[in-house]
Amino acid sequence: MTDSAASPSWQTQPHAIVERDGVRYTLLGTAHVSKVSVEAVEDAIGSGAFDMVAVELDPQRLQAITDPDALGKLNLVDVIRKGRVALFAANLALSAYQRRLAEQLGIEPGAELKRAVALADARGLPVALIDRDVGLTFRRTSSRLGLMGKLRLGGSLMSGLLTNEEMGEDEIEKLKQGDMLESSFGDFARSDPKLYETIIAERDRYMAARLRGDVGHAREVLAVVGAGHLAGIARHLAEDTQTPSAIRTELEQAPSTRRFPWFTTLLMALILAMIGWGYWHGGVDVGRQLLEEWVLITAAFAALGAIAAAAHPLGILAAAIAAPLKPFRPPGVSPGLFSALIEAHMRKPAYRDFLALRDDAGTFRGWYRNRVSRTILNFMFTNLGSSIGVWVAGLRIFGKLLH
Repeated sequence: MTDSAASPSWQTQPHAIVERDGVRYTLLGTAHVSKVSVEAVEDAIGSGAFDMVAVELDPQRLQAITDPDALGKLNLVDVIRKGRVALFAANLALSAYQRRLAEQLGIEPGAELKRAVALADARGLPVALIDRDVGLTFRRTSSRLGLMGKLRLGGSLMSGLLTNEEMGEDEIEKLKQGDMLESSFGDFARSDPKLYETIIAERDRYMAARLRGDVGHAREVLAVVGAGHLAGIARHLAEDTQTPSAIRTELEQAPSTRRFPWFTTLLMALILAMIGWGYWHGGVDVGRQLLEEWVLITAAFAALGAIAAAAHPLGILAAAIAAPLKPFRPPGVSPGLFSALIEAHMRKPAYRDFLALRDDAGTFRGWYRNRVSRTILNFMFTNLGSSIGVWVAGLRIFGKLLH
């Protein structure tokens, strides 16, 4: 690395140069909330020294920062049906966090990446999007956390989402030296090794592999990456011996979503066994009483979850009907799914709801005012209520049998 006042302006910024296999990679470390970084990118590409530009983006994030109508093209029903509600909610949280930064600092987060793509296109230079798909990163992160870890992760995202407090100088400095995804997760990301591995370390290795594999005929490659990734990418570029394709295959593997739900199945089997025990030893009256307890408690908690999300009355009814049927529903088919689909159908979001989504997601009232975010709340709160209801009903049945 160099830091010389006599050098061109981009060379006064954090950077590293790695030569490998006849290609010279110049890694320019940027802060995603810095006007100086935008100027450094303009100076580097304007120098004419590079025949290819790579940026720390994936196609989804590039679309988010370049197409203001991207959310307006979303099919909310598909998001619900394909089980992508949690990912969508996480993206909303990240988007709202970035909007808050933009309002406070006067610059859109990732402006230097957006500028790099625009300048490269204007000069006819090939552009490589080298970051891993953000959805895949979220899924791999979530799969490494237990129940409490996932709750802490969700709490960290929601805390950053709903707060209106301005960021302190220390927090801004950490952001300038770190990574946007890491910062959006708050201190939880910096203190949890599993999160650091997927959010930072894996992506360092992944982006280095993409640089090696996507260079084509280029010999002078400028890679615009967050300063927090600079050292890791440089190390992997110089030292990795696996082929780029092998590394990508390893790091693009999505966690299996088809694993048999052993815990849930055993829990349901236990509850059904307790109800059956009541019929066998207490007679029809006791068995019927236990079954009624199950139906009423699970239906009530699912309905309360839907009510907490201000769901449509038919959505509340659907949640109450679907919740007691948990032992007989296939995996992935939840009360929240039925309730949210009804919400999306009965109160179909308008185009303006999608356009206002980023702003509305930044406030508590906005989540309820916007029909898109309220549908997401409907899905999450109904399923949360249903899960609580299962535990309460199971404990209630167990207590009755003991007496």
